[in-house]
Amino acid sequence: MAELKKIVDFLDKELKIAEIEDTGNNGLQVKGKQDVKKIAFAVDGCVEIFNKAAELGADMIIVHHGISWADSLKYITGLNYKRIKTLIKNDISLCGYHLPLDMHPEYGNNIQLARLLDIGELSEFGVYNKAMIGFKGMLKNETSLDDLKRIVEEKLNTKCTVLNFGRDKIKSIGIISGGGGSTLCEAIELGLDCLIIGEGEHHLHHEAKEGKINLILAGHYETETWGVKALMPLLKEKFGVETVFIDVPTLI
Repeated sequence: MAELKKIVDFLDKELKIAEIEDTGNNGLQVKGKQDVKKIAFAVDGCVEIFNKAAELGADMIIVHHGISWADSLKYITGLNYKRIKTLIKNDISLCGYHLPLDMHPEYGNNIQLARLLDIGELSEFGVYNKAMIGFKGMLKNETSLDDLKRIVEEKLNTKCTVLNFGRDKIKSIGIISGGGGSTLCEAIELGLDCLIIGEGEHHLHHEAKEGKINLILAGHYETETWGVKALMPLLKEKFGVETVFIDVPTLI
């Protein structure tokens, strides 16, 4: 058992939320019981996750996409009321960590993806909100785009959309989890062979084609399970709590 405040204070400091400009209100968003025995981890803050966490006996939920954003929770009605009611009814705390859990050099989605895909010579990449949130690096050996697609699909258990507009052989790669399309021009300027993101907007097709770069869209959800999963052993060891990941993939 651990104190909620100690867990939150530790995460806030470790993920450096005070230093990161974000649209998400990172940290504790709904306060529940003071003592924490079990923490559920998930990608999205939604009623389905909250109900599953309650069924599993969780005292706290840590998600990548919380329910409190710069332009949300102005009124506690509709979906906002339903979500908050579910948490309060079950006395469950909710923490959300958005950009801090994309960009962290040890526990972030992007570094975890880079390691999963065995990308070396890593350095920071991808400017967003005046911060570098992703990573770029090199594969050990040149790989065909088809083989890279297969590897990504196997490692992430996903189905990729591929825009084949660049070199036939891939060596240099940039990684930005989730909606990382805003970094495509940066990847083109750097001469990367391929950019891997979660999802993209319509205009990225023409930008990738004109920029002669390969673009792999591996799924917003599938690229963003890795940060919260990386926190699980950390908190289990430091605070002696039980941990469980709740897998609720999205269709878009």
